[in-house]
Amino acid sequence: MNRIRILLADDHTVVRQGFRAILEQQSDMQIVGEAGNGREVMTLAQETTPDVIVMDVAMPELNGMEATRRLSTSLPNTRVLALSMHKDSVYVREMLKAGARGYLLKDSGDQDLLEAVRAIARGGAYISPAVQPALMSPYRIQGSTPLDLLTSREREVLQLIAEGKTNKEVAAVLNISVFTVDAHRGRIMEKLNVHNVNELVRFAVRNGLVD
Repeated sequence: MNRIRILLADDHTVVRQGFRAILEQQSDMQIVGEAGNGREVMTLAQETTPDVIVMDVAMPELNGMEATRRLSTSLPNTRVLALSMHKDSVYVREMLKAGARGYLLKDSGDQDLLEAVRAIARGGAYISPAVQPALMSPYRIQGSTPLDLLTSREREVLQLIAEGKTNKEVAAVLNISVFTVDAHRGRIMEKLNVHNVNELVRFAVRNGLVD
């Protein structure tokens, strides 16, 4: 029997250990790696090509939304199960738009986790019952949001700025010049019609890029 190959992605080690303990007890499941941020997810996913990634939505440096968006292109056969404490429609909507096949709340029971992993591994979907009302919000999954105005790199820069990093620190993380970061920052502010860093941070929080 082919086991479901799973990559765990969460910036809290204790959370990953808890999920590992549950999943490894299953004869049809195998943990192939653990990641603490979105960049590690991208690297490990390419190396291990898992069937399922249990993906925390809010991770440092590169969040789960952006990692999911990129993986849906680079590894279309790998399915993402979003993991979050948030029931807000913005989180659910953006993760599903990014390509996640399921959305599981962190306070769900063990059996919910197992059901969700097996469902999306089979090609199905899974949404925590408490989250389902969010899908009936006026925006729905197909609705456009201000985030859609930004390129992948601009969303990446926005998250790092919202995490409190300076232009120099952002440049070091992304391996680009400070001048390029400044140019991205200017375009982001223009597209979003915001005028200072505080407004950028509020936008990032409202749209689920950072907690």
